[in-house]
Amino acid sequence: MTRIATFNVNGVNGRLPVLLKWLGETSYDVVCLQELKTSDDKFPIEAIRDAGYGAIWHGQKSYNGVAILARGRDPIERRRGLPGDPDDTHSRYLEAEIDNMVVACIYLPNGNPAPGPKFDHKLRWFERLVTYSRSLLDERSVLCGDYNVVPTEIDAVVPARWLGDAVFFPESRKAYAKMLSLGWVDAMRRIYPGKGIYTYWNFSYRGGYDRSSGLRMDHLLVSPSLDENIRDAGVDVETRGWEKPSDHAPAWLDLGR
Repeated sequence: MTRIATFNVNGVNGRLPVLLKWLGETSYDVVCLQELKTSDDKFPIEAIRDAGYGAIWHGQKSYNGVAILARGRDPIERRRGLPGDPDDTHSRYLEAEIDNMVVACIYLPNGNPAPGPKFDHKLRWFERLVTYSRSLLDERSVLCGDYNVVPTEIDAVVPARWLGDAVFFPESRKAYAKMLSLGWVDAMRRIYPGKGIYTYWNFSYRGGYDRSSGLRMDHLLVSPSLDENIRDAGVDVETRGWEKPSDHAPAWLDLGR
């Protein structure tokens, strides 16, 4: 069994106690992290190695940033950054080979305020991802990350709250659906086809979090050759209630051999 998780940590150094506690209480073989918010030289590699993981990372000071961790070994880097835009300097895509499997870590642009230039950028980035993902379809591939898209109404506790948000715009959902039409399999929906599953909640001014704001924006897509290997999937919701948590909770899947 291979256990793969994706987690938008919302600042890897500021949330390091949460990350290390979570790594220590779980047994994931591969972990994809997003929104590191740190330059490459400030990435906490020693603490992560002490937790039993090798890592590669693609940082950016104060914004964005992605990393791939592998338990007991070092991921083999294959690509950093998406093709298709030589002017794209954001750290949003990282790809590695781990145990004859391709693992990509994705942090898609949020796109707010929408409509507007940021939303246009989001859609262009999404189209580049869709186009590039075709080259990975015939491999044993998993595309993990914060896609900043809520695919359907079932993926929001209160859909009406998000009608004016880029993550819920029809164009965003259409781009995600286009990926699925290529053959990518949404692992969470394979296990829970009709259940409300959420990976994100707003911060609450009173402490804790607003459960009515739940969204599913963190996704694990697997290539067709891995579809029959999906054994389980879920969300480590309890981390959202820890001290100084991220606004996201880790999502995960189990793949049989």
